[in-house]
Amino acid sequence: MRVIVFFDLPIETSEQRRKYSKFRKFLLSEGFIMMQKSVYSKIALNGAASESVINAVRKKSPNEGVIQIMTVTEKQFQNIEYIIGESQKEIVDTQQRLVFL
Repeated sequence: MRVIVFFDLPIETSEQRRKYSKFRKFLLSEGFIMMQKSVYSKIALNGAASESVINAVRKKSPNEGVIQIMTVTEKQFQNIEYIIGESQKEIVDTQQRLVFL
């Protein structure tokens, strides 16, 4: 499964920029990979793991802006059609399991 986070946070004041930066750094520290400027994805092994990821994002979300989360299967994620541009090499888009030792 993939957990995809879409966000649009205000960055007009220095406090808002700080919150934006803190949220983005949180996503990266949790293993999310940037797909586009404000779209990040992370692999979750099952529904329980994806729910845990979603709860962590809820807890770390700033109180302004828009944050959306979508969970898709690996097969659905593989079927992303690129109209312009191409797949980023850092994004794992196969059904093979990753094992880090």
